Amino acid sequence: MIRRESAEDAGAVRDVQAAAFARPGAATPPEVVLIDRLRAGAEWIPRLSLVAVVTDEVIGHVVCTRAWVGDRAVLGLGPLGVLPAHQGRATGSALVRAVVAAADALKAPLIGLLGAVGYYRRFGFVTSHHLGISPPDPGWGDHFQVLPLTTHEPSLTGPFRYAPAFRDLPGE
Repeated sequence: MIRRESAEDAGAVRDVQAAAFARPGAATPPEVVLIDRLRAGAEWIPRLSLVAVVTDEVIGHVVCTRAWVGDRAVLGLGPLGVLPAHQGRATGSALVRAVVAAADALKAPLIGLLGAVGYYRRFGFVTSHHLGISPPDPGWGDHFQVLPLTTHEPSLTGPFRYAPAFRDLPGE
């Protein structure tokens, strides 16, 4: 089941992201720090923080937060995490589809993300430069992708800017 994150889920969400992004020799993955920072910022949108639940256990999480293209409000997706024991079972796909639908219902024009091209292409994401949007870091190349939603207009072009919480993450 996919549902909105509740206040009681915050610890489980942290645990999911920590397990999903665990790296040898690293105590706390940057994605966990990012979730904490995003949650504390004005860019956090509670309606766009979703969890996947199996038998009352949170096994996955995705969030979209406020972002900008130029001075126009859009959304940034991420992080998306699924407990390792549940990866490869379409949980991540279900979370992405749900958060995209929720963002579209909120009339967001576009979602941007940094991620695997082969994975996100199936949801309709395209390399950002195809829509005239430049990534926050030019070195991201094709890995910075965008998804135009129902209210998207072709005039929405320019540099993409994530919420300030994305800046200077440890380990990046």
